[in-house]
Amino acid sequence: MDDSELIEHTVASEPVFDGKLLHVRRDTVRLPNGHEAVREWITHPGAVVVIAALENGKLLLERQFRYPLRRIFLELPAGKIDPDEHPLDTAKRELREETGHQARVWRHLATMHPCVGYADERIEIFWAQGLMYVGHQRDHGEFLEVIEMSVAEAMLAVRDGEITDGKSIAALMWADKIDSGTWPLPE
Repeated sequence: MDDSELIEHTVASEPVFDGKLLHVRRDTVRLPNGHEAVREWITHPGAVVVIAALENGKLLLERQFRYPLRRIFLELPAGKIDPDEHPLDTAKRELREETGHQARVWRHLATMHPCVGYADERIEIFWAQGLMYVGHQRDHGEFLEVIEMSVAEAMLAVRDGEITDGKSIAALMWADKIDSGTWPLPE
C-alpha cells in the first residue's frame, strides 16, 4: 500500500482551548478517499522520563498524587520540556528537582508517543547512572516521595497493577531488557 492511501491532509484548523500546558485544536481533514472528517487533538510541549539506576542496582521511583485520577501513582521521575529546552537538559533538571540526584552518565534510549489518537505528545526516555545525591529542588506545590525498587520489583508492580502510568511502564520495559542483558545500553 502506498502511503498516500493513508495520509490525511488538513483543510482547516481552529483553536478550541488554549491553556497553560495544553492546547486543544479542531481540524477538518481530507481523507485519502476524498471525504472530509473532523479531528480534535491536543498539542503538548513534550516530556521526558528518566530511568535512574543507583549503584545498589535499584531504580529511583516516585509516589505522587495525580489530580485527574484523584489518586497516588508510582512513577519514574519525569517532567515537561520547557520552551527552547533540550530534552537532555529537561531530564537532568527533573532528576535533580524531584529526586535530588545528579548523574555522571546519560543515555537517550528512545522516543515514545503515548497518545497518538488525540495528542502530539512525545516522551523521551533517558537512562541515568553514576548517581550522586545533592538535594532536591522541587517546584512550589510539588509533593512526592522518592523510593527505591529493583527492576524485578518494579516489573512485578507493573504486573500487579501497582504501576499503571504508561510512560513508566514503557521505560521499565527498557530497563528490564537492559538489566537482563537482552538489549545493550546504547553508547
